Amino acid sequence: MEIIQIVGLGIMAALLAVTIRQHKPEIALFLSLAAGLMLFMMVLGKIGAVIDLFKDLSRQANLNIAYLGIILKVVAIAYIADFGAQICRDAGEGTLAAKIELAAKVLVLVLAIPIVIAVLQALLKLVP
Repeated sequence: MEIIQIVGLGIMAALLAVTIRQHKPEIALFLSLAAGLMLFMMVLGKIGAVIDLFKDLSRQANLNIAYLGIILKVVAIAYIADFGAQICRDAGEGTLAAKIELAAKVLVLVLAIPIVIAVLQALLKLVP
């Protein structure tokens, strides 16, 4: 089971970071960053399978593939921004983490505009 490897790596990295942080806080930060990237790489292959599944489902439902692309970009922005914000929080930079999250929200809003326009156009067609 992959989750055991993922959790084991995370716990080992956390224990090492806590131990090292007392003497070399900058090395502990890099250790946490490296462990986070390794964990991300471990699950990266699974993301491709999920994207393929969504593409198949959107074709079966006759949905516009452009909307699926927007949704996948929104999800990617959310995950990447959360990852970056957590790294900033680990480094003690809570305000920088908040700025990353704000930027992600703005990007999601910008990406959502075509979907909002499509929904509004569909509603306008229903109303006489």
